[in-house]
Amino acid sequence: MTIKDLEYFWGNHIKVRIDDKDLDYVKAKEIAKDKAAELAQDPMLLSWYSGKTGGYFPKLECGSWDKPVWMIFAESRGADIAVNINDGEYIFLYLSL
Repeated sequence: MTIKDLEYFWGNHIKVRIDDKDLDYVKAKEIAKDKAAELAQDPMLLSWYSGKTGGYFPKLECGSWDKPVWMIFAESRGADIAVNINDGEYIFLYLSL
């Protein structure tokens, strides 16, 4: 995954810069949820990616695509908010509810 993949995400983009060398998934997820809640009353997390570890959710196998599978999963379910923390250190895709 590269940050370039996010350029093609059609929804709202929120970029966040956090100067915390101990930033982990749990902290990043809390920050992302708060930011997404600025645009939606109850945003639903559909997928995420960690640039630190290369980990992502959901873990699916569905052939080869031009985009990462976690992004395809979220977009196919209506994701319309992307929260990008520290230029791809963590990326969270939400559905506005």
